[in-house]
Amino acid sequence: MEIRDTFALLSCVLLVLCGVTYGIKFLKKRNYLLGFEWLIVAFSGSNLLIYLLTEWKINYSISFFLDAFSRGFGVPIVATLGLMAVTHNYKPSVAKDVLIFAASFAATFVLVLADFVRAPLPYFYVIMWSGYTIYLFYFTWRLVCAGENLHALATAVGAAVALVVALVYDFFPIPGDDAKMVFMTFALTTWSYTMTQMYYAYGALARAMGDSSRSLLQVR
Repeated sequence: MEIRDTFALLSCVLLVLCGVTYGIKFLKKRNYLLGFEWLIVAFSGSNLLIYLLTEWKINYSISFFLDAFSRGFGVPIVATLGLMAVTHNYKPSVAKDVLIFAASFAATFVLVLADFVRAPLPYFYVIMWSGYTIYLFYFTWRLVCAGENLHALATAVGAAVALVVALVYDFFPIPGDDAKMVFMTFALTTWSYTMTQMYYAYGALARAMGDSSRSLLQVR
């Protein structure tokens, strides 16, 4: 096994660990949108890991579908709505959470199975991820306003690098990386960092908003 293959496998393990760890943590905060999306990413990563080790096609198919889900809807829509709990006090009911996931999965089946979307699909992914990135910079601004400058910087860096991943994914292949192991290491490590950082940034902004609300009540 070459060193690049080893790094790809390790980055896959890291993705699974981060997804499971922080997915469960978000569930404990009763943010089911972020919690289950992070767990979906972890499940996708675990299937990719099994495929890399065994070349079982079923695991590749599962990972491929869930990757399409997260790139098209899971992160740009589901995760954004989850983060809006601390930026817009958006806290949907469990029924709405289920509906959001159901609609996103249904739309993903169209992305994966419909022939008419294959040509524009890479552009669709980039557009969706760009929208998510714009929201993350708004999220970063909210962190700055709350005095959480370190989290703001870490979030902005993660957002920028993740956008680079989205662009490289379909449009700028790395020279000599025919098996995409180098890209895989870069992408999975970036997503692992992003899932971890967003948990702590979310908590920091939630605490800041809570302190602000208590201060306002004391003034009144």
